Amino acid sequence: MKIYQTHGDAAAARLGKALRACPLVAILRWITPPEVEDVAAAVVEEGFGILEVPLNSPDALVSIERLARRFGEQAVIGAGTVISPAAVLQVRDSGGTMIVMPHADVGVIRAARDQGMSCIPGVATPTEGFAALNAGATALKVFPAEAISPSVLKAWRAVFSKDIPLLPTGGVTEESMAAWRAAGATGFGIGGNLYRPGRSASEVREAARSFVSAWSATSPAFGTLRSL
Repeated sequence: MKIYQTHGDAAAARLGKALRACPLVAILRWITPPEVEDVAAAVVEEGFGILEVPLNSPDALVSIERLARRFGEQAVIGAGTVISPAAVLQVRDSGGTMIVMPHADVGVIRAARDQGMSCIPGVATPTEGFAALNAGATALKVFPAEAISPSVLKAWRAVFSKDIPLLPTGGVTEESMAAWRAAGATGFGIGGNLYRPGRSASEVREAARSFVSAWSATSPAFGTLRSL
């Protein structure tokens, strides 16, 4: 699998490597700085290599800074719910290298590209998807997945090259992954079914293990990739 964005960004290449190893994005929405390192340790140890802290979480930039300092060599660290170019700079200054968006604002995508950061915008139509790619997106977040069925994604794959990562996000469960995978999903964004306020690090670890196992079951080559 290639990454569509080819502007020479080390961040884009690193995201591609992480997606090949385990194409699951841990979305830690509402997490707080005091708990973020223990929760992140749990998901990283279970195989997740991409961590996202949405900016509407409490003190999100503090959490991103802590994650970048402790896990920056092991995992791709970034922010979600990024809705302005100014926020891109704040994430960069906090040590994040990835921008994830709920929408496909080309101004935000270009700001991320200009800072040498990978960018995963949210798209709900092929029109949005191609516009985002032309603006410099690294991969596409298919969002909200609840409104876009696997059959719709299969139709998308007729026009989006297999080299373009498509990551359904929103309401994804272990049980739903196989259908999405069969339709052409590259990986997934996993949010409330992985972490939610009140869950302990040990509970998050169990959920992370379950999701990694479910992904492995949908992709026989995955286990081989992880062992390399």
